Amino acid sequence: MPASPSTARAINDRLALRLLQQEGPLTAGQLKQLTGLSRPTVADLVERLGAAGLIAVVGEAGEQRRGPNAKVYGIVAGRAHLAALDVRTESVAVVVADLVGRVLAEASVPIAGDAGTGPALEQAVTLVEHVAKEAGAERLHTVGIGAPGLVDPSSGELRDSTGLPEWHRRLVAALQERLPEARVSVENETNLAALAEQRGGVARDRDTFVLLWLGHGTGAAVVLDGALRRGASGGTGEIGFLPVPGTPALPTSTDCEGGFHSLASAAAVVSLAAARGIPVTPGERTSAVGVLRAAVAVMRAAADGAPREEPTAHDAEGVVRASGTGSSTLPPGGVASTPGSSAPLPPGGAASAPGAGSRSPGTEVPAPPAPASAARFLDALADRLAVGVASVVAILDPGCVVLGGEVGQAGGEELASRVRDRIARMTPLPTEVRATTLGGGAVLRGALLTARDRAQEELFTPGEPPPKHSPGW
Repeated sequence: MPASPSTARAINDRLALRLLQQEGPLTAGQLKQLTGLSRPTVADLVERLGAAGLIAVVGEAGEQRRGPNAKVYGIVAGRAHLAALDVRTESVAVVVADLVGRVLAEASVPIAGDAGTGPALEQAVTLVEHVAKEAGAERLHTVGIGAPGLVDPSSGELRDSTGLPEWHRRLVAALQERLPEARVSVENETNLAALAEQRGGVARDRDTFVLLWLGHGTGAAVVLDGALRRGASGGTGEIGFLPVPGTPALPTSTDCEGGFHSLASAAAVVSLAAARGIPVTPGERTSAVGVLRAAVAVMRAAADGAPREEPTAHDAEGVVRASGTGSSTLPPGGVASTPGSSAPLPPGGAASAPGAGSRSPGTEVPAPPAPASAARFLDALADRLAVGVASVVAILDPGCVVLGGEVGQAGGEELASRVRDRIARMTPLPTEVRATTLGGGAVLRGALLTARDRAQEELFTPGEPPPKHSPGW
């Protein structure tokens, strides 16, 4: 049955808007070429979208730069403002962007573990309001939140989880109360990181892969045939609870200690480094990111035949946040770039937390690890990670596993290649193992991509209610 004229117009409008999002500003002639529509149809949709306030003339193209054919049309980015949050156990980061994903303002704050639910919520909500004001956003259209824990696939709500603060679960309601016009949703942080990797990271060429999150804790996101798989209760990828050899006990329904978490969490990585001879600063908090960076730097220097530098293993929190100054834009793939910015986003998407790398006066910096110690540490960590990766490969056969999070980024190719070699010996199923280039910043990027997609889904379909879909994808 052929589409009605109104349905055909809606389809054509959405097609043109998607192309303008993906390709950037285009002339009517370019829209005609890319859509395959006739010239009169393109002229009609351009007029219609302009009248709706969705597109506007942003310049002219061509040698003579005059006439209707020279007009370049682009999406009206200020039509809506979006916010994305990366919620951690003791911190929250926020970015506010326009409708095309250009970041306008961003900030983060620590939230003390003993702050209490009410004060913690007030800090988080106030930060969102502050960043929105800095961005010049009178109101927020869509807010996407990335948080640890399970998200119920039917309700889209964060489930009560042992070990996670209560304010995480109550954040959506608190934001909805203060921002009644905004569409607010929450998604598991690892799932958002996988979205960012698929749209603009190392999994761009894969429609089936698994992201193994390596940060403060562990997790996994499963993408099969382009779709995120959540499971019956939303718990697909809770790999921290996977029973593994080499731990003193089995995990329980309320505690993942004894599972894969005990082999690959940040605390486990630091303990393994110390046991394999990686020097740490006595009496100071040592991060998994720090010890991995130190070991990788030594291995690279040894491979290059260069003198060893003085990497230290006491980086502060090692939590990578998406930050920077000036404007940054999320293009189709979702990786931010910063044309004209004085401080472009680094590959991991973030600057270090305040105080990163600082140490107490008079504290001696540990000597860099010897190449033999660094190699032993990386080999031992790869042995541990291979246990989890092999389990995933045996069940899902994803063909590609991304080592994500801050730890996966710090380990880089030096760690990924070691895991890859072990998997090749452990399973007959061909599997690529890749290191993330987005690091911890992938969560914030994924949350912003989700908010952008949802806002455009609604705004690009004038007069129709937004479709219902699972949170995050």
